[in-house]
Parts: sequence; C-alpha cells; structure tokens
Amino acid sequence: MRPLAWTLAVLIVLLQYPLWLGKGSWLRVHELERDIAAQKTANQALEARNEQLAAEAQDLHAGYDALDERARFELGMVRNDEVFFHVMEPVVSNSLPAPQQGQR
Repeated sequence: MRPLAWTLAVLIVLLQYPLWLGKGSWLRVHELERDIAAQKTANQALEARNEQLAAEAQDLHAGYDALDERARFELGMVRNDEVFFHVMEPVVSNSLPAPQQGQR
C-alpha cells in the first residue's frame, strides 16, 4: 500500500507542475494580466493625445484662427495692415557694485 500511495502522490505532483510552473501557468497568467493593464493605461494616454491632435487638425482645416495664431507665435508673422513694435527691456548689469548711502 505504501508504494501505491507514493506513486499516486508523485503523479499528483507531476499533474500539478504545468498548472503552477508550466507554459500556461497561473503565474504566467498573472504576469500577462499585469502587462495588459499597463498597456491599457498607455493606450488611454495615446488615445487622449490622438483626440487632441485630431481636434487641432480639424481646427486648422476648418478655420483660419488657429492658422493665424500659429503664424504669429511660431513664425513671428504680422498682417499687412498691422505694424509690429518690438519692445526690449533694458539689460541690467550687476557687475558694478551698488553705491552705498551714508558712506564716504
């Protein structure tokens, strides 16, 4: 009876091996589920970016406001009936020490 029990125990262990450690094991399934969740998160971010780009493309195709705005800010363009004034801030030099009041 002893050898039969050991034989059955070994057979049960051999049958359980693929379930826990084999190619389609529970550990592999858990790892794949984690990868799928990470990919879904990445896909959602990319879908939001695609929607933003599609809206921007639609805006560029439909109206001239976005095109005008890009030409002004990115290319520095002005219209024919406009006058461009470039106002520059004075450059303050910190190389000279400031005069101290009350000392000679």
